[in-house]
Amino acid sequence: MAVPTVFEQHVSGYSLPHAYWMARAADLAYKDEATIEEQAHAWGFGTVRHHRTAFTPPFPLQDTQAYTMAGDDMIVTAFRGTEPAQLRDWLTDASTPPWPGPARTGYVHYGFAEALDSVFPDVAKAISDLRTGDQTVWFTGHSLGGALAMLVAARLDLEDPRLAADGVYTFGQPRTCDRILAAAYDKGLKGRTFRFVHGNDIVPELPPEPAFTHVESLRHIDSAGRVKERVGLVAGLSDRAKGLGAAAFSPDGEGIRDHLMRSYLAALEKALA
Repeated sequence: MAVPTVFEQHVSGYSLPHAYWMARAADLAYKDEATIEEQAHAWGFGTVRHHRTAFTPPFPLQDTQAYTMAGDDMIVTAFRGTEPAQLRDWLTDASTPPWPGPARTGYVHYGFAEALDSVFPDVAKAISDLRTGDQTVWFTGHSLGGALAMLVAARLDLEDPRLAADGVYTFGQPRTCDRILAAAYDKGLKGRTFRFVHGNDIVPELPPEPAFTHVESLRHIDSAGRVKERVGLVAGLSDRAKGLGAAAFSPDGEGIRDHLMRSYLAALEKALA
């Protein structure tokens, strides 16, 4: 296998090369609109729509940003993440209230729900407008963007199945919902969702259980570039112990270095080499 040079739009199911391209799309969400459009067109996606909404929730975030790119065979929506320092208060605040999930199914993290609500109508309209044929629909994102990718897929699957995702790839996604919504999500989207965690990334360990949990289909990338479908109990506890130290959110700490989007891309490139 080698690092792919072409964004293949004729894709169904899981593959490591497609994970790499979804990571590239997630990384692109951090760029400015002109750069997003130029790169999307170079990848073969003729149409791009931007989604940006300002709001003032009781959290350290002022807006939600995402983009949707559409080609003849594929539509991809990628959500921008945020800096770990900005996420810290969200992820460690035990008083964060839960919020009813899509179709009143379970509960989600209030901050994530607010962030998605601010752009959801625009995202859903873009997918509906741009799906002029039988294009597949994919969602991706890193960090906060991964949480939003998972939640938009859940919402469409439960509330508007005609726009249900063909695939969801997230990178460094925090815990996003309770066990009830996770179970409903896995029932509808299991086999179409792939949640990547790199090394000792701290963000996927937060917010704390049992209030919040993860959906299934974990892919763990270790320091050697090996991708494993599950992390063994001993390895998982070791990673958790390292990641949840006193300096968990230090920019110099392993938990944050492993969380960076460039670290995910480097690890996937190593896995594909």
